[in-house]
Amino acid sequence: MFDKLDKINKRPKPFEFYTAESLWTDEHVSKQMLKYHLNEDVDLASRNRAFIDKSADWIISRFNIGAQTKICDFGCGPGLYTTRFAEVGAEVTGVDFSKQSIEYATSTAAEKKLDIDYVIQNYLEFSTDKKSDLITMIFCDFCPLSPAQRKTLLGIFHQCLNDGGSIFLDVVSLNYFDSVDEGRSYEYAAENGFWAADPYYAFTNTFKYEKEKVTLGKHTIVEKARTREIYNWLQCFSLESLKEEFEQNGFRITEHYSDVAGTPYSPDSKEIAIVANKVK
Repeated sequence: MFDKLDKINKRPKPFEFYTAESLWTDEHVSKQMLKYHLNEDVDLASRNRAFIDKSADWIISRFNIGAQTKICDFGCGPGLYTTRFAEVGAEVTGVDFSKQSIEYATSTAAEKKLDIDYVIQNYLEFSTDKKSDLITMIFCDFCPLSPAQRKTLLGIFHQCLNDGGSIFLDVVSLNYFDSVDEGRSYEYAAENGFWAADPYYAFTNTFKYEKEKVTLGKHTIVEKARTREIYNWLQCFSLESLKEEFEQNGFRITEHYSDVAGTPYSPDSKEIAIVANKVK
């Protein structure tokens, strides 16, 4: 028992394990995540509906999105942004590896008679011959990826983007890193909890990596028939480190904000939203 508890509380190396795909493809957990996506009042799997409406309107205005605009939304979830982009006439592709979310997004598009191309796939493996004028990646989806994975993704962005096109995404900042405290917690769910339908024990460890500016939420879920570990990494950025990483991968950051609704940048913000353009 001591060895098992010791393993639960063990600190891994930064980005040593990658479990995002299993998180989003687990049938029970993905249903729970979809519920959070669609909850209009909370900022969990997605931001609250009022903010989404505000940010979508700002993005449509800022990038002059209309009938001639080709957009690819990476990590599109249940289509909260892709639907809005298509409603103003854009040619939209959404990529996500949550089957539950894509099915919901596809159903919404059919209901609204919108022609949106949805792809169920890990976006780190995404490939297409279509070129986009705008690539979006919203709700800090860039941050759970390791440096090598981010390099791969930026390479995909570079290949998918038209000359003169833009990337628009957000990340968590060093202010977010400073706000996180290391700690441990434990819960028991008798039935139909977040992690499983059957009873389980969940152990959560929060770790910080000062040198790398990375946080980790390590979740160990113990069920009768199995034990799972879920690793939720978050790379935190300064504006300078973000600019450097994008420049090393063929992009130049041209604008920065405090959020994806275009709020003017504040050094105290816990998020940074950026516009980046491909360097020829």
